[in-house]
Amino acid sequence: MTSPYDIATLEEWDARIREKVEELGLDCYPQEFELCDHNQMLGYMAYSGMPSHYPHWSYGKSYEKLKTLYDYGVSGLPYEMVINSNPALAYLMRDNSLLLQILTIAHVYGHNDFFKNNFTFKSTRAEFTISAFKAHGSRVRRYIEDPSIGIEKVEHILDAAHAVSLQCRRNLAVHKRTPEEERQHLLDVAHPPDDPFQRIHSRKVVVEPDLRKVPLIPDEDLLLFIRDHNPYLSEWERDLLTVVHEEAQYFIPQIETKIMNEGWATYWHKRILDSLELPQDLQLEFIVRHNQVVRPFRGGLNPYHLGLRVWEGICRRYDNPTPEEAKELGASHPTGTQKLFEVREADRDVAFLRRHLTEQLMRDLGLFEYQTKGEDLVVSKVADQESWRDIKETLLMNVGMGGTPVIMVQDADFGHNRTLLLVHAHDGRDLQLEYAERTLSYVYRLWQHDVALETVISGRRSLLLYNDRGFSSKALK
Repeated sequence: MTSPYDIATLEEWDARIREKVEELGLDCYPQEFELCDHNQMLGYMAYSGMPSHYPHWSYGKSYEKLKTLYDYGVSGLPYEMVINSNPALAYLMRDNSLLLQILTIAHVYGHNDFFKNNFTFKSTRAEFTISAFKAHGSRVRRYIEDPSIGIEKVEHILDAAHAVSLQCRRNLAVHKRTPEEERQHLLDVAHPPDDPFQRIHSRKVVVEPDLRKVPLIPDEDLLLFIRDHNPYLSEWERDLLTVVHEEAQYFIPQIETKIMNEGWATYWHKRILDSLELPQDLQLEFIVRHNQVVRPFRGGLNPYHLGLRVWEGICRRYDNPTPEEAKELGASHPTGTQKLFEVREADRDVAFLRRHLTEQLMRDLGLFEYQTKGEDLVVSKVADQESWRDIKETLLMNVGMGGTPVIMVQDADFGHNRTLLLVHAHDGRDLQLEYAERTLSYVYRLWQHDVALETVISGRRSLLLYNDRGFSSKALK
C-alpha cells in the first residue's frame, strides 16, 4: 500500500533533497516541477518533453502509438521527464507513489547538474530553451494559417527537413570557420611561409585551391547549406529549415550523452536517497524501484545500468585502486568524487566509454556481440581476453550519434549543372539502400534539383543519384 501525500509533502521532500544536492557538490539550475496525469505525460513524450511545440502530423502519430501501447499494457510511462532549460522543468506523474516521487526528484537533480555542466550542452542556451520552442511553434502556425501557404505546403517541407535534420555538426564546441576564414586558411596552406632549410627538404608541389567551389570544404550542416544556397526557396521555407535545424541542435547533446546522463542521474539519486535515512517502508520500495531502473535489458543495453556501473567504477578506481591501478594513477591523483565531476564536464558517451569501460567491467557486465544468421541471433564474440576490444569498438561505433551516417555537402554545382553532390564518410558500414533512396528523395525535394551521393557499397565506390526520373546508382572507378 502506497503512502498518501500531498503537494506540501512533496515540497518538504524536495527541500530535503536540495540540501543533500548542495552537500554532495552538485551544481544545478533552479528546478521547477509539474505534476501531470498519464495523458499529459503521453503528450509531453510525443513532443519530446516540450510544453510548447510546432504542430506536425508525426507528433500526433507518436502520441497515438504511445497511447495504444500504454492502454494495452505493452509499455509503461517514464517516472519523469526533465527539460534542459534554465530554470529546469521536470514533469512528475501524479499517480506515482510517494517513494517514486522522492526517487524521481533526486534523479531529476542529477540530470539538472549534468545539463548545466557538461560541455556538450554549453551551446544549447538553456535560458532560452522554452521561449525558443514557443517562438518556433508560433512561426510554424503562422505559416499554416496563411491562406497563401497552408498546412500541406508546410508539412511538405517539414517532412523532408525532419528526414535529414541530424545531418549536421555533432560537436558545436569546435569552431566552424566562416567562408572568409576558410578561404584564408586554404590560401595559407597552399602558400606556407618560407622554409630556411628548403635545400635539404623535399620540394612540395603547390596546388592552388579552387576558391570558386561551393562549399570550399565539405559542409556537415545539410539543412543550413540548402537554406543558404538554394535560390528558389521562399523565405518561409528557409525559416522552416532554420527551425528544424535549431531543434536538432538542441537534442543532439542529449543523444550524444545518453549513457553518461542517465548513469549520472542514477548514481546521484542512489547516493541522495541512501543519505536520507528513509522510513523502512519507503526504503524497501526504493530498493525495488532502483533495481527495476538498473536491471539489464534482454536483447539490448540499458543506459541506466551501463552508465551507473561505469560511474561507480571510476569512483572505486580513484578512491580504492588496486596495486596495478595505483601504479598507473601515480602518487598524486584526484579523489573518486573529484574525478567524477571532471569526467562529467569533459566527456560524451564515446569518450566516456573509451576511457572508462575497462576489460574487467565489460566481463562483469557480460557484454557480447551477436550476428544474425537467417532468423536466428548467434553470439559471435564474448568479452574474453581475445575479443573484448572488438566488442568495445563495436559498442563505440553505435552509441550517441554513431548510428547516424555522416553525410556532407561536397559540391553545389557537380557536373556544372547545379547537381548537389553529397559524400558519405564511410566507416566500414554500408548505407541501407532503401533508406538512402528515401532520404535522397527528401533532399531532392528541398534542393529542387538533381542530388548525388558518393559512398561505398560492398567494397566498391558508388554514386547514388536522385532526379526527376527517380533513384539510380552506378559504380565508380
